[in-house]
Amino acid sequence: MSASLAAARRRIERLLAWVASALLVILAVEVLVGIAFRSAGRPLAWYDEVASVLLAWITYYGSALAALKNSHIGFAGLVNSFRPAGRLASLAFREIVVIGFFLLLAYEGTRILGLLAGETLVTVDIPVAVTQSVIPIGAVLFVAAELLNLPDRIAWAQGKPAQGEAPAAATELSH
Repeated sequence: MSASLAAARRRIERLLAWVASALLVILAVEVLVGIAFRSAGRPLAWYDEVASVLLAWITYYGSALAALKNSHIGFAGLVNSFRPAGRLASLAFREIVVIGFFLLLAYEGTRILGLLAGETLVTVDIPVAVTQSVIPIGAVLFVAAELLNLPDRIAWAQGKPAQGEAPAAATELSH
């Protein structure tokens, strides 16, 4: 991986880690506030709806972060047993399926945002399009993560791993 690509990857990883962490803290505070108000006999009407939106956002941004860190679960043993040609074929199939799926998700997510125009959440005056924007944004971030990791995966599949990158690439390749 080139130095500039590695630097970009690190910056994006730090940004996604910060966003996911901030969302997790916000959700935790929101849940604690909701519990406190419910215990006081004055439950918040918006508590459940906002918590579900925050959980969805954590899921999408956390998933992109996991993709960038090669942290998704997989079956590395199978692909690791292939010769380089089999690894390359597996990698090509995997990347076409994964990137294709997330590009389709980004496209459909963007299309649906137009259909949601003018609608707001039931309990708070926040546009549904804002809350659902995480779908195309998260999908594009996932594709970016896949593309940033692709050079190391190709090198590993060819039997020429980048220094210090082979285990992560080997594990991720099998997803």
